[in-house]
Amino acid sequence: MSAEAAADHGDLDHHDDHDHDHKLPFYKKYIWSTDHKVIGIQYGLTALLFLAFGFFLMMVMRWSIAYPEEPLPGWMSWVFSEEWKARWLQDGRVTGDTYNMFGAMHGTIMVFLGIVPLGFAAFGNFVTPLQIGTVDMAFPRLNMISYWCYVVGGVIMLGSFFMESGAAKSGWTNYSPLANFADGHIVNQFLAGQTQWLLGMVFLITSSLLGAVNFLTTIINLRAKGLTWMRLPFFVWAMLVTAFLLLLAFPPLEVAALMQLMDRTVGSSFFLPGGLYTSGAGVIEAAGGGSPLLYQHLFWFLGHPEVYVLLLPALACVAEIIPVNTRKPLWGYKPMVWSILILGFLSFVVWAHHMYLTGMGPVVSTWFQTTTVLISVPSVILLTSMIVSLWGGSIRFNVPMLWAVAFLPMFGIGGLTGLPLAFNLVDLHLHDTYYVIGHFHYVVAPGVLFGLFAGIYHWYPKITGRHMDTFLGHLHFWPSLIFMNMLFFPMLVQGMAGFHRRWYNGGDAYLSKAEDSVNVFGNTIADWIWMNPMMSWGAWLLAVSQIPFVINFIASIYIGKKVKNDNPYDATTLEWATPTPPPHGNFTFDIAVYRGPYEYSRDDHEGDFFPQWEEPKRDKPAEKPVVEPVEPPH
Repeated sequence: MSAEAAADHGDLDHHDDHDHDHKLPFYKKYIWSTDHKVIGIQYGLTALLFLAFGFFLMMVMRWSIAYPEEPLPGWMSWVFSEEWKARWLQDGRVTGDTYNMFGAMHGTIMVFLGIVPLGFAAFGNFVTPLQIGTVDMAFPRLNMISYWCYVVGGVIMLGSFFMESGAAKSGWTNYSPLANFADGHIVNQFLAGQTQWLLGMVFLITSSLLGAVNFLTTIINLRAKGLTWMRLPFFVWAMLVTAFLLLLAFPPLEVAALMQLMDRTVGSSFFLPGGLYTSGAGVIEAAGGGSPLLYQHLFWFLGHPEVYVLLLPALACVAEIIPVNTRKPLWGYKPMVWSILILGFLSFVVWAHHMYLTGMGPVVSTWFQTTTVLISVPSVILLTSMIVSLWGGSIRFNVPMLWAVAFLPMFGIGGLTGLPLAFNLVDLHLHDTYYVIGHFHYVVAPGVLFGLFAGIYHWYPKITGRHMDTFLGHLHFWPSLIFMNMLFFPMLVQGMAGFHRRWYNGGDAYLSKAEDSVNVFGNTIADWIWMNPMMSWGAWLLAVSQIPFVINFIASIYIGKKVKNDNPYDATTLEWATPTPPPHGNFTFDIAVYRGPYEYSRDDHEGDFFPQWEEPKRDKPAEKPVVEPVEPPH
């Protein structure tokens, strides 16, 4: 099917779904909606709520690490009921089991319920159809089903907190065989938190797969007339690659979740080796030749592409914001496109660098070391291109641009600190230390979240028709930048010292045994425990720094400065050709694309930007010169 024909087909589908939409009842227009813009907003609001809850779990964990012998203060413990406190707190203090529960759910919620839905589903749903000039996603009803599968998966996981067993406690990776035996005292395993984690994950993965198919079909088939591949905004390229990553990487994890679910409920042994011994039950009779390493392979085959599922949408937001606010074309657009394609491919052949300690041989280890180093090359090209795009630009330091510029060094730190972990010899020392936590969080917290905050501030006027307050935006940005680094940079220092990542009491139990141990800094691990309170205060102050954003986000809907025109940034991509906010059907005229996405500072155009949708002026045919008749000589 040609792009033009597919677009026509999409028009028909859209009008079937959205004709007379203004007459629809509230629940059908805003809850059971098939409009990509409403679904994008639903994803965004739901993901932000999940992120807030996941952040709260982290704050409780940070209290346990900083002050392990002190009960939770009232400003944290008021959330828990008296029954919950009696069961999961000991004299008001966080126990090891509770810490493990919060740690497992913090990672799961932030990654699978927060960042992925916010970056890929929310921004992707709202912006992608607008940027390619179509009226909706290819499969609007499938889009709606994808969102509600996500909600069901999230509710299942949160509901597990209120079960007798509590929520999952085996880490966000859910490794076998530990996860197989977790909550083994529960008679009905379907009422165990660990089982609920698996059920919730099945719904979340199903949601992602449905969304991936929808995005791929939409981008490939529903592009506007004239929107060739090399005229696509970089944002759309990022969504395309992200959809491929989800489509190819998530099925192995869904299979692994189903296999582990069978191990827990029907007595299979996919991940349980023969002769497995536990201190509580002795030799496990049900074990029958399964492999715990198989689960690790299946998980990390998703796990490393998942890093780029988190990263690429944020990178895409930044790549859209920089040209608009420098008034320059995006430097190296084609190399960036090729880099993101190569990045997507290489992300599938690096997963085992998470498994160096499993005893893999030198040949396999060398292969994964090599691919892990190679994948840094396209990442460096992407980062360098955006940094060079700033050079010589007439930069507008508005709030979205502040977040976008801050994203660059934060992502750079996250990437550079990951390079040592590519090497087996170094990873043997740094594995399972706070260095890994610091590296990963520099990528996904000040890295990914800074890019997504930039996107929220950037497209908020298009979504709502109002601007967010600039003062509150600055009050959100500067403290977040400071406290984010106050929280995560010391982790790199502690990790280099050998500080373990899973000490719920902050390493206090290690003090008596650490006197004679010396690390690469010439100090003992105990010498760096003093950083724990500092990092925890960084986390709590970071939470306070989000209050201006919450106020700004909600209040601006009602009292924010109204957008004066549909293109307040003088941008060139198609989403700014729609009315503000975009109506059902998106565009009020037939869209055709005549040029690339970042035509700024053009000498041959009246303004300093040349929108994709603006038809070039045709030169009038030259008039024939008037020739005066010449009188013949007498």
